[in-house]
Amino acid sequence: MLRLCLPALALVPAVFAQIPDLPAHETLSYNVEWRLITAGKATLDWRRNAGGAAIDVRLESVGLVSKLFRVDDSYQSQVGPGLCTQSSEFLSHEGSRERETRINYDGAARKAFYVERDRLRNTVLLQKEIEIPSCVHDVAGGLYFLRTVRLEPGQSTTIPVSDGKKFAMAKVEAQQREDIRTPEGVFHTIRYEAYLFNNVLFQRPAHLYIWFTDDRLRLPVQIRVRMQITIGTITLQLEKHVE
Repeated sequence: MLRLCLPALALVPAVFAQIPDLPAHETLSYNVEWRLITAGKATLDWRRNAGGAAIDVRLESVGLVSKLFRVDDSYQSQVGPGLCTQSSEFLSHEGSRERETRINYDGAARKAFYVERDRLRNTVLLQKEIEIPSCVHDVAGGLYFLRTVRLEPGQSTTIPVSDGKKFAMAKVEAQQREDIRTPEGVFHTIRYEAYLFNNVLFQRPAHLYIWFTDDRLRLPVQIRVRMQITIGTITLQLEKHVE
C-alpha cells in the first residue's frame, strides 16, 4: 500500500546545498481516502543531517479498513548530495504478512542491491542486483526532489527512478493549475502526472497525480493513485504541515 501511495519521483542531479526551499525539518501529515472513506493516515518526516537528509514515512490503516485488513508500514530513506538515494529500508505489516526490504544504492559502482525478507519465517524472498545511474531517486527522496523542479503547465521532463528491483526513465508532466481544498486550507496548485505505472516502473495499470502548491514551498498537498474500477482510487490529502 505504501508503494502505491508514495511512488518514486525525481529529477536530474542537483547540488544539495543549492536547494534553499527545503527546510531543515518538516513533518507532513495526510488523511488517506479510499472509496470515499477514511482508510488510513500517512506521515512524512524530513530532517537534514550532515550527509544530506533522512526521510521517514509511516502509513497505517484506521477504522473499518483496519479491521478488515490491517496496514502498518514504515519506510526510511537516506539521501545525499543532489537528493540521490543512498539507502532505504521498508518494513511492512499488511494483514498476516510481515516483510523487510533493504536497498543499497551505490552510485560509484552504478549498482543497486535489493534484499526482501519474510520477517515471520526469517527467509529471503528476493535478492537482486541491478544497474543504475550514478544518481537515482527512490520513493521518498524523489518526492522531495520534485519539489525543487519548476515546470509550468504543458512542460514535461524525464526522470531516473528506481525501487531497487527495476530502473526506469519516467516522464513527469505539469498539466494545469487548480485550487485544492484540504483540511489544512485552500491551496493554489499545479497538478503533475508522473508516468510510473503501466510497466514503466510498476506493472500495475494506474495513473499517478500530485498537486504541488504554486509557491516557494511547493508542498505536495494532494497525491492520487487512480487504478482500475475494481480497486478504486487512493487519495492523500494534507491535514497538517509543521516545520
